[in-house]
Amino acid sequence: YEVIWLRLGMATFGVTTPVVSLFVSVFMGGLGLGSWAAGAWMRRTERTRGADPLRLYAMTEGLIGVSAITVPVELGWARGFLANSRTDWAFASSQYFGIAALWIVAILLPWCLCMGATFPLAMAAIRRRVPEEEASFSRLYLANVLGAVVGALLPAYVLIELFGFRNTLKVGAAANLLVCATALALSLRSEAARSQDHTFATAPKPAGSSGADLGLLFLTGLASLAMEIVWIRQFTPYMGTEVYTFAWILGCYLIGTWIGSRSYRLWVRQHDPSVQTLAWALLGVASLLPLLMSDPRVPMVGWLRVALGIMPLTGLLGFVTPQLVDRYSRGDPDLAGKAYAVNIVGCIAGPLLSGFVLLPVLGEHWSVVVLACPLLALMFLVQPADGMRHTLRLYAELAVAALALLVFTRDFVTIYKDGLVRRDYTATVVATGTGMNRRLVVNGVDITVLTPITKYMAHLPLAYLDHPAKKALVICFGMGTTHRSLLSWGIDSTAVELLPSVPQVYGYFHSDGP
Repeated sequence: YEVIWLRLGMATFGVTTPVVSLFVSVFMGGLGLGSWAAGAWMRRTERTRGADPLRLYAMTEGLIGVSAITVPVELGWARGFLANSRTDWAFASSQYFGIAALWIVAILLPWCLCMGATFPLAMAAIRRRVPEEEASFSRLYLANVLGAVVGALLPAYVLIELFGFRNTLKVGAAANLLVCATALALSLRSEAARSQDHTFATAPKPAGSSGADLGLLFLTGLASLAMEIVWIRQFTPYMGTEVYTFAWILGCYLIGTWIGSRSYRLWVRQHDPSVQTLAWALLGVASLLPLLMSDPRVPMVGWLRVALGIMPLTGLLGFVTPQLVDRYSRGDPDLAGKAYAVNIVGCIAGPLLSGFVLLPVLGEHWSVVVLACPLLALMFLVQPADGMRHTLRLYAELAVAALALLVFTRDFVTIYKDGLVRRDYTATVVATGTGMNRRLVVNGVDITVLTPITKYMAHLPLAYLDHPAKKALVICFGMGTTHRSLLSWGIDSTAVELLPSVPQVYGYFHSDGP
């Protein structure tokens, strides 16, 4: 749903970074709010011997399936409202994005709340039937992440191409209805379990829940999603385009998370979730591996760079995230909903921090370093259990590895010996070369060279007009050659550019550019 909603939303509100941020923020915010609210509801339901949570889960899945029909219709209403409104909103202005945000919240939030509610409802269903289960969140998390791998890659690469957006949404709706029917059937088969409700009505709140666990969940959510934005910028030069870079990073991220979650499920069979592990000591060094894999001096194909660069970290996060939720909740859906919501709050803050603050100011290399610092600190703050304590040698080896990754790795832009480098929330822009060999490079991809062809793009259309030219529009500013040529006709020329940093290097290509 998220993949298709975003594509349809960009067709409605515009293909801009703020629109993407709005969609992702509303989606993640709805998940977190739904998880927290459903968890609190389940605690009250257990005390009052309320409805079977498995049936509530089935109803919720059925409601989510309705979104396949309603969301495209509602986005059509929003498109019509924006097109027919008599209010003079400048596109991409704060007023425009304010109206767009209201529409996005109204359209997506109800369904995202339902999606977020499924975790606590499923946990409550497990708890009602298997009271001794204290690691139900990690069991569900493992299955959910595996589904996310399929749900992210299969539509993007196969289903949308075969069936289009609306029919692919119907495939999702069919899956929701199948889950709904299955859950209802299971609830009818286990009717006898309802006689045990009194056990849960008096169940005490699990002991040992800690605010430190919530802090760690927020930190890991923030760091991981912030780094994901940076990784897209880091690896695009090796993958060719942002579209395929994002798709492959998302796939590797989810696969690594699934491997880590699977490892945790095997580990928790013989260990208590409260036992600390060596994973915390390795997080910091693993977070610096993208520096090595994005170094242009390392000979390696792009897809392998991404996999080796990010999967060690996502695997470790896939291990510690369900461990933290299990440890905090002990199978209580109320506490699990709260913990999962805190993790999602970090996931919302992370992309905003890296996309609008760190990348424009620090660039890719140092953004990774800044985000890795709190994870490196965990090596000293979160101690493994007895029998696995850090030795002086282990500390020294990890410190040397981290220092080597910091000092000896290089950013992609270092291959350009001369020129200008500009960064913004959208891209890293490089103007490089001399004479007719000057080039414009965006996120490591050559966009254009200094060539007379871009002059003819202006002169030929104007020369073929059967009347004097008055105005001209240039789509994609590039080096500014076409815009400059249009101005030589003494007419008004408007140039459109997606990347704020591109016009800033105009003077590198033309002395009269400024």
